[in-house]
Amino acid sequence: MPNIYVGNLAYGATESDVRAAFEQFGDVSSVNIITDRETGRSRGFAFVEMPNSDEARQAIAELNLQEIAGRRVTVNEARPKPDRRRGGGGGYGGGGGGRRW
Repeated sequence: MPNIYVGNLAYGATESDVRAAFEQFGDVSSVNIITDRETGRSRGFAFVEMPNSDEARQAIAELNLQEIAGRRVTVNEARPKPDRRRGGGGGYGGGGGGRRW
């Protein structure tokens, strides 16, 4: 299922605004407007899932640099989220031996 990135989204844009724009090109499985964890305010981007790859490609081509909720958006295929595993050894590591008297 293609995942589509929508950037430069107006902070006031709603899920309905985004869904309506994409439904012109086919079925929309989900719309996820990303919000700030602390404030709950939109971070200005969203992800849209469309089950049909051809419809998703057409939506990307047609909606890129068009207005949604009064603002021109950038639309492209979402890239996989980078693996953000923490590096280093776990725990409190090493430390030399104690003092020798």
